[in-house]
Amino acid sequence: MDMETVKEYLENSANIDGDELPLRFFERLIMHGLRVDLIETSRVICTFKNGSNYLHGGVTATLVDLVGSAAVYTVGAPFTGVSVEINVSYMDAAYADEEIEIEARALHVGKAVAVLSVEFRKKNTGKIIAQGRHTKHLSLPSKM
Repeated sequence: MDMETVKEYLENSANIDGDELPLRFFERLIMHGLRVDLIETSRVICTFKNGSNYLHGGVTATLVDLVGSAAVYTVGAPFTGVSVEINVSYMDAAYADEEIEIEARALHVGKAVAVLSVEFRKKNTGKIIAQGRHTKHLSLPSKM
């Protein structure tokens, strides 16, 4: 997948139109307002403004999955596979209206396994809020 397609995947899948629940509702809700600042091979940097009183741990874990998966696409993988393990260490709180930077790195993308690192920082200070590690199984699509 080319870099522009990866960027569109991150920014445009966050659009919520109309009153009906869209497909992948929670992903779109969580990714609403996400901007891609940098995208290159094995690395994606995004920012968003925290809209709630605190950045919820479940939102953080979901963003580890979604933004980390985008880093898999940047190395040319045709699909991102399924999660085997997601680990998140929470180090600080993010408060309302704080701008958050997310940096995802593909540490390893092989034939069967991808290992990703995702770091959340306060954009104005660079202070780390959370660090995530994500392992994905890159199963081949069925030929049946």
